[in-house]
Amino acid sequence: MKEVTVQELKEKREANEEFFLLDVREDVEYLVSNLDGEHIPLGQLQNRMKELEEKKNEEVIVMCRSGNRSSRAVSYLESQGFENASNLKGGMKAWASEIDPSVPVA
Repeated sequence: MKEVTVQELKEKREANEEFFLLDVREDVEYLVSNLDGEHIPLGQLQNRMKELEEKKNEEVIVMCRSGNRSSRAVSYLESQGFENASNLKGGMKAWASEIDPSVPVA
């Protein structure tokens, strides 16, 4: 499974690179803090795949709180034909500790 570090994500954002950020945390976690990614909780991913069909050939970076749920989401996306899906290593916890300590993590 491909992984992207929070530093790599920060650099991609700063360079305005094209990618699709998918946040698979629960609603309350997303409301506390987010990085403006598309929000589909992991438990809803299978039933909401039609929303992601057009992203199948794009770079997709999947994030959660720590990287566990997002790694499961990446595995599922790969099984559905997403060849350029990556897990955000360490998730929001890593973002808060390495990039922006002001970000609360629920």
